[in-house]
Amino acid sequence: MELQFAEGKIRLGIDAGVAHLRIAQPARLNALTLAMWRAVPEAFASAVHRDARVILLAGEGAHFSAGADISEFADVRKDAESARRYENVNVAAFDAVRQSPIPVVALISGACHGGGFGLAAAADLRLATEDARFSVPPARLGLAYPASAMRDIALALGQQQARRLLFTGQTNSAADMLAAGFLLSVHPDLAALEAAAESLAESIVANAPLSIRAAKLALRAAAEDDAGLEREADALGASTFESEDYAEGRRAFAEKRRPVFTGR
Repeated sequence: MELQFAEGKIRLGIDAGVAHLRIAQPARLNALTLAMWRAVPEAFASAVHRDARVILLAGEGAHFSAGADISEFADVRKDAESARRYENVNVAAFDAVRQSPIPVVALISGACHGGGFGLAAAADLRLATEDARFSVPPARLGLAYPASAMRDIALALGQQQARRLLFTGQTNSAADMLAAGFLLSVHPDLAALEAAAESLAESIVANAPLSIRAAKLALRAAAEDDAGLEREADALGASTFESEDYAEGRRAFAEKRRPVFTGR
């Protein structure tokens, strides 16, 4: 069953532990309206609530996302106060991706600009097609992005490349972004990208969910240099030793078979 949010412009389907979350406004290169931004946290929470073990984040059709739907800005981002409210919604969407307790894999094809780039930067892993194009254009629009989104970009790209991207507003190729370390891999077309992402997702789903959650939280604590998160990650890691999955992992190793993990 597919769940729909923001009048069907954010769509979620789950199959065998793999959540497929799509940005679906292809007529506008999957640019996100304010309503779509608001729906992102709800869609992510729904995926986790329905026991997904990994989320594949993609755009509908040929493009990932051209970013925010600028045609709305005259109404929803017209002055400092409305821009602040809009930014709060943006931050909540980026937070939902970054703070998802399960891995998020971004499948990037075509346009990946602005807020779309921000969503991709907040993901754990990023795969792209050869035709993908990337830019962060606030300097060309006369606006600024929230600091938390800047942190995601800096962590995903490194300081030098992040500065270059933000200061110039230039568009970059998939090859450029692979060389910069932003991408895990690049694929010749959309079909190859989807196949690679499904294979990666299957590998993740086969492993112990609690272990993956602990690893993700620990990596986030390290990236953000957050002592509170580090304590949470240590507690979650310690709890794995009392889990049924740890017992199953030991049995499977002794019996020379693949373990079957349940997340308990």
